[in-house]
Amino acid sequence: MNLSDATWTDVRDADADIAVVPVGSTEQHGPHAPLGTDVVTAEAVADAGCERSERDVLRAPAIPVGVAEEHRQFPGTMWVSEGTFRDYVRESVESLFYHGIDRVVLVNGHGGNVAALREVGARLTRDGDEDTYAVPFTWFDAVGDHSSEMGHGGPLETALLRRVAPDLVREDRLDAASESGADGWGEWVSYANLAYDSAEFTDNGVVGDPRDGPTERGDELLELAAAALARLLEAVAERDASRPERRGGDSE
Repeated sequence: MNLSDATWTDVRDADADIAVVPVGSTEQHGPHAPLGTDVVTAEAVADAGCERSERDVLRAPAIPVGVAEEHRQFPGTMWVSEGTFRDYVRESVESLFYHGIDRVVLVNGHGGNVAALREVGARLTRDGDEDTYAVPFTWFDAVGDHSSEMGHGGPLETALLRRVAPDLVREDRLDAASESGADGWGEWVSYANLAYDSAEFTDNGVVGDPRDGPTERGDELLELAAAALARLLEAVAERDASRPERRGGDSE
């Protein structure tokens, strides 16, 4: 059930105690892909995972702005601080907890959100009621060997966009996107990334070759990510979310 389309009585009468919250970003993805790439892909994976699940799952509206200051030199990019992002996501999920939706999976489409979402999941689970539990899921970490080619506006995101929103891909700009992009993320010396902003190492914001992202690859990516999400939804729904006791017993 999509919360944006449902009425409050629909939700009241639904037999659902688990939800997905797509989380993305509004940021540059090169000259060929839209600023909303991370939102579009997170929503598509969330919807496909819900369809594959045998459970009744509520699909919340997407959170469209994330931790993306690393793309600030590219016009149109929006971002918030990590603290603001964590607070907003946490409070959004707590509102679902209030209505008895005590299990939530945060379906993420942006690498810059990963660390903050992990902390949000931990706080919600540790500080909430005994039955409340939240966990983040990043779709491009769940696509098998393809994950090693995750760049930025590169082959994976372009392929999935071609599968779920082909009209948003500027096909006539793919050659230029590839030629002015970077081969990898960052500038690495002694296992340390010297770059903080993407504009330091990519002229047009692209990392990876988007021409390696045909629609057929997008089909496979969506299937892999959706299947992984469906398995996760089952595990989250069945998990004992009670917190372990302190080890060592009574201190006296």
